[in-house]
Amino acid sequence: MEETQAKVRETEELEHVIDGGKFLSFFLGEEEYAIEILKVQEIIGLIPITPVPRMPSYIRGVSNLRGKIVPVMNLRSRFGLPVVEDTDETCIIVVQENQQLMGVLVDQVSEVADIKTEQIEEVPSFGIQGNSEYLAGIGKVKESVKMILDVHKVLFDVPDELLSPDTPSPAS
Repeated sequence: MEETQAKVRETEELEHVIDGGKFLSFFLGEEEYAIEILKVQEIIGLIPITPVPRMPSYIRGVSNLRGKIVPVMNLRSRFGLPVVEDTDETCIIVVQENQQLMGVLVDQVSEVADIKTEQIEEVPSFGIQGNSEYLAGIGKVKESVKMILDVHKVLFDVPDELLSPDTPSPAS
């Protein structure tokens, strides 16, 4: 009985990728990504970022945002993409997850898109450049494809190479 219930739960989890709604889309190179708009606090132009020693390579540093210190993650580095020079279109998307603010550095913000649940598909297990484990689904809007991020995984999953044998995993 328990085994049957576990299989039903697993099947339901696979069928339910992510609910539709409004998403902020942005670019990293030619790839378009999206974040649930409810997780976005604000979008700001590039402000001074102070490097912090001994941080993971994908953390560019911290910024003073109206008196609040906010860590800034370079999403290109986080996804293992080549780092490029900042441009006039480079900006920081300030997101909030579990009461934690984090700045996410992106190449260019695109639009706020309304993506319906039926337009979102499960992430294929192959064929996507970058780290597909950070994706919650893939949205199909008109002729474009938007890779929808799992904000929690992007912000809080620590890559294995950063965990030493003595370091407990965040899940412990």
